[in-house]
Amino acid sequence: MSAPDNATARPNVDQKVLQYETFINEVLKRDLQKVVEQRDQVYEKISQYLQLKNTIQSLQEAGSQQLKTDVDLGCNFYVQAEVEDSSRIFVAVGYGFFVEMTHDEALRFIEKKTSQLTAFTEQLTKDSAKIKAHIRMVLEGLRELQGLGDLPESRRGDVF
Repeated sequence: MSAPDNATARPNVDQKVLQYETFINEVLKRDLQKVVEQRDQVYEKISQYLQLKNTIQSLQEAGSQQLKTDVDLGCNFYVQAEVEDSSRIFVAVGYGFFVEMTHDEALRFIEKKTSQLTAFTEQLTKDSAKIKAHIRMVLEGLRELQGLGDLPESRRGDVF
């Protein structure tokens, strides 16, 4: 009598294993990839603001209002540009908007913006850790469903 029960239980377990594997691959790993990509984009924005900060500080140290620079027109095509008065600059504040600011205003804005973006990256890092924990938990559940033993500590590693 136990043989038929075992025979019907095994396909059910296999079906559950397949559902969990699909959930990991199609939901959790995709979500993890999105969070990591979003965090990388925020790091890129922080890098751009810090580069602007360094440029502004260099302009302040030089003390000259005139500026000669190369401007990227796109696709790595550069032209030489001359700025007569660099005391005011346009800063990207988000959503495609630019605001004209003095150097001091821009530096204050950059400090606030980078601290805000840094806090956002910390939240994204926490989110990615939660997703990794969920992946790990589902993988452990799969191991239990399949009747496999625990991995030795030396074989355990990062999920992604």
